[in-house]
This record gives sequence, C-alpha cells and structure tokens, in this order.
Amino acid sequence: MCGIAWQLMAASAAPRSVLIIGSEAVPFAKTGGLADVLGALPGALTRLGWDVTVAIPRYRGVSAGSLIDTWPVTVGAFTRDVGLFEAPLAGGARAWLVDCPELFDRDTLYGPNGLDYPDNPRRFALLVRAALEHAARVDRAPALVHAHDWQAALAPVYLKTLYQSHPMLGSTASVFTIHNLAYQGLFDADWLPRLDLGWDQLSLDRMEYWGGISFLKGAINDAELITTVSPRYADEIQTPELGFGFDGILRRRRPDLIGVLNGIDTTEWNPGHDRFLPQAYGVDDLAGKEAAKAELLSQYGMARDAAAMRRPLVGLISRMIDQKGFDLLAALADDLPSLEAAFVVLGTGEARYQDLWTRLSAAHPDRIGARIGFDEGLAHLIEGGADIFLMPSRFEPCGLNQMYSLRYGTVPVVRAVGGLADTVIGYAPERPDATGFVFEEYTPPALLDALTRALALYGDPRRWRALQTSGMRLDYSWDRSAREYVTIYGRATAKVAGG
Repeated sequence: MCGIAWQLMAASAAPRSVLIIGSEAVPFAKTGGLADVLGALPGALTRLGWDVTVAIPRYRGVSAGSLIDTWPVTVGAFTRDVGLFEAPLAGGARAWLVDCPELFDRDTLYGPNGLDYPDNPRRFALLVRAALEHAARVDRAPALVHAHDWQAALAPVYLKTLYQSHPMLGSTASVFTIHNLAYQGLFDADWLPRLDLGWDQLSLDRMEYWGGISFLKGAINDAELITTVSPRYADEIQTPELGFGFDGILRRRRPDLIGVLNGIDTTEWNPGHDRFLPQAYGVDDLAGKEAAKAELLSQYGMARDAAAMRRPLVGLISRMIDQKGFDLLAALADDLPSLEAAFVVLGTGEARYQDLWTRLSAAHPDRIGARIGFDEGLAHLIEGGADIFLMPSRFEPCGLNQMYSLRYGTVPVVRAVGGLADTVIGYAPERPDATGFVFEEYTPPALLDALTRALALYGDPRRWRALQTSGMRLDYSWDRSAREYVTIYGRATAKVAGG
C-alpha cells in the first residue's frame, strides 16, 4: 500500500473503530443466533475501548432511532433515497438502521416460507453500500469492517473493488464471520452488473460457484481474515463432510481462518436475576431451580406432584429440522415415553416434526409437553426448570443453548460437533471437570445411550450436583470472546498497513 493512502486512512479513521454489518441484531430484529451475537458483541467491544457501530436494515415494525442522514444510494441501475437512523446501544455502541421501505418494509426478513426474496442480492448490497457510504459521508470511516454471513458478504468484496481507490474507505481492513456455512448467498451470475461488479468476478478464484455467484465465496476470498463461531467448527468446515462444497476454498485460506467461540449475554441469561424465573438461584444455592421446575411443569399442564418433581425433566428448545437432530429423535419416538423422564419441547420447524411432538404430547400428557412456536419467557423457564438439556445436532457451528444450560445448572446432553464439542466436557467418573454428556456417532442408539447415562447419574445427587456446579462456574461471556476479536482486528489492520 502506498504511504499516502495509509496516511489518509490514519487521518480519517479512529484506530480502534469498527463498523459491524449484518442482517439482524437484538433488540431490533431476530430470527436466530446471529441477532444475539450482533446484539451482545458491540457492548463487549466498547468495554475494551473500541468505538463500535452496528449497521442493519430498518425492517417493518422497527421504530427506534433518530433520522441523521438521507441521500441517494445506487446499486446498479437501482437508485433510491435512503434514510439512516441512529439508535444508542448498551455500553456506548450505536446502531445504524438503513431505511429503504421498498426493500426492507416486508412481511419477513429474508423471504416467505424459508425462501429468498428474488431481489435479496440488491437488498443486502444496498445495506452494505449505505453503511459504508454513510461512514465516509460523516468522516467516520472505520479502521475495520466486520461483516457477518452472506447478507453482509459484499462488504469485503466492495472494499477490494468498488471502493479500492476511495480516499477514506480504500485502506479499510475487513474481517468476515461465517455463522453457518450452509447458507452461502447463491445467485445467478447476471446479478454481477446489477451489483456494480465486473464479469471478472465470474471466475473460479473469485465469486463463481457452479455457474452462478456466491456472496459467501467473495467474502472468503477478499476479507483480510475469516472467523467462524467455534474452534471445532473452523476445522470441520475444511472437510468434505461439513464443508458444503466450500472445504477447498477454506483450506486455501487456512492461515487466515480462526474459530472464535460465541459468547452469551450474561446479563440477560443469569439465574441470579432472571425476570422469567419464579425464584433466583446460583451456584451456591440451587433451591430456586426446584421452584422453576414446578412452574415449568405447570406451564405445560403436566403433573407436578412429588413423583413428577423427582423425575428428571429434559428440555429441548430448537428449530425442528434435521440439522438439530430431530430425525434421531423421531427414530426414538417409541422409546422416549418409556424412559424414567419427562420432556418439554419448544420450537417450530418442519410440519412432520411439529406433528410428531404434538401427537406424543397428546398420547403422553404427563411425560411429554410440546409447545409449537417461540416464547422468550418460556425459553428462560425451560433453561431454569429443566434438569437436562438436549442438543443432538447433526452439525452445530456454535450453539448458545448449551452455554445457557451450563450457566443455569441444567446438564447438557450433546453431540460432539462444532461449538457443542468446544463447550461441553463429557462425563466420566475420572473427570472432575466434566459438565455434561457427549456422544460421537450420529445414530439413534448413540443418542439414547448418552441420554440414558445422564438419567442414571441423575439418581446420584452428589455427583449430579458436582456436574451442575462445574458447568455453572465456567465463563462463556462475550467479554472473553471480545478479547479474541480485538486481537483479530489488530491482525487484520496490520495486514492492510503492511500491504
């Protein structure tokens, strides 16, 4: 990099400033764990002295923020006046809400029935362009852009192409985080000119993927560093089994690929002052967990007599899809009611799994409770009131519920993949640091064996309590994760400076 360009960057950007771009963030919009990450990471970074801005679309129903800028943004032949609203975030960070009603005032965030809106490439290209251009318009060019998932993946691409010679953005480093490699931003190649990208991007070493283009591939190629949401998942996505066709692309960037375990919001998820629990509790006094169990059984209309309270209660909060292990659970549908346990399930997903759990609940009302939908308060009550939490995922980039469970003294039973393997230490009599039960093979017998072992240990109160308290003492806060990101940001900006 020429010295003049670097001097311009140094003069226009605070050395510890980051613009985070993504498609959803708590408290504005949420469909999954990405929103939790973009809601919690900014505060943790500000506590470390960083100036943090998060840019997301201003979707239907979002009323937060004050209008601070309006200007025309162009993507290909599409030009619209865009408004930018700014809203404060906890800890001193800020949110930029990009307002273009034609693109973002819609029934759902991404498309109906799990499908993409046909113009999603334009929608999220405009998000990226608006965020970058506003930063330059107000002389707040960041030292670094941190883009998340395919919806923000054009940020590293645009920084290396459209804005490469920009006096304020041309020297901006980028980090790209893959939250789930299964979602790759795949679109027809004829979108390239409509996104102001040249046909040179349609090559094997750029964005081309099976004749079309992949936003994800573009970001993997152009970001200074790539992160994903757990160390184990960083290794897994470089294999044919879990690489979803991108394993070779990622192996090529292996030196620049880092697994950083997501954190959890330890203010929101804290049994010591959880507003959704009937009684607070902590690692030194678990009496409140018993009260939460009684309330949870009551919420599901299940018996809460002495026998029911003695019986281990297994919780499950999940999307009801194969990735989350629901095919394994379906194969065990005849076995689960016969176990000396009760089950409470919360989630939505494929109709066949929703119907299965609804039927099981109707057939075994004192052993199985099912709630189709999502309820934040009930999710907290399940974490507090269940004795065991089940996560039998086929693959799991990070997972948050197992970390919530550990914090709430709810022993997780998980498959040894991704972030589950990185956060749960499998029980063995010789492991005083064990925190849960882990199984390796993706088969119904392996899942049933792990669950049966957990139920057996539940009958030994002393060992069970040791397992609970071991998990409750772990630190999975965002402060830990943010410290790793600060190191990564330093590496990325140094790469650009050393050009």
